[in-house]
Amino acid sequence: MTTPRDLQIIAMLVAMDADSPRPVDPGDLSLALAGAEVIDLLHAGAVALDGDRIVPEDRDRRAPADRLLDAAASALVRQAPYETVEDWLWRRGRGLSAVYRAALTEEGLIIRKRRRLPFRTGRTALASSSATRGHAADRWASGEPVLAALAAAAHIHDAPAADSLSGTDDAVMTVLAAVNEAVVELEAVRQRRSVEQAAFDNIWRSV
Repeated sequence: MTTPRDLQIIAMLVAMDADSPRPVDPGDLSLALAGAEVIDLLHAGAVALDGDRIVPEDRDRRAPADRLLDAAASALVRQAPYETVEDWLWRRGRGLSAVYRAALTEEGLIIRKRRRLPFRTGRTALASSSATRGHAADRWASGEPVLAALAAAAHIHDAPAADSLSGTDDAVMTVLAAVNEAVVELEAVRQRRSVEQAAFDNIWRSV
């Protein structure tokens, strides 16, 4: 299992919780997933950071056998001056949550519950017997700091204690900081569009 897969599963588990304060936004989650990919590629030795730029290592050094992480490695910019973490998040992150959901559905982890009425579409759910789901749940329950920080950035859960990330690799901290900044920027874009739409609606009401 990979960090982005676990993060996607955790987001779904939280969304299924009736006590969840709000649904997980796909945009926020997609940015966090793109950050999670970089972190796993760092751990695998497939990339290194030069400041905030993602420098690919030898093509033969790839992350654990996972087609989505392999796709991420293949999508890396391999020419200097390389790509910043911020640019990667926006480029790779576009619609990434939907990509992971589609992969999990194809693998049978996400299922659609049947409705009693045949003309109604059932809700999606996670297969309860899946070892993949169990792995993600165990990792989440353990309070793993980096996974918790990614979840907090995507507003899946509250931020972990500040000292929980002490001792975390500087490169990983750079990625986490970039994810948080990107999510804040995305929220600012949403608010600006909301204000613009409200102003537009007011103009039409006055016509």
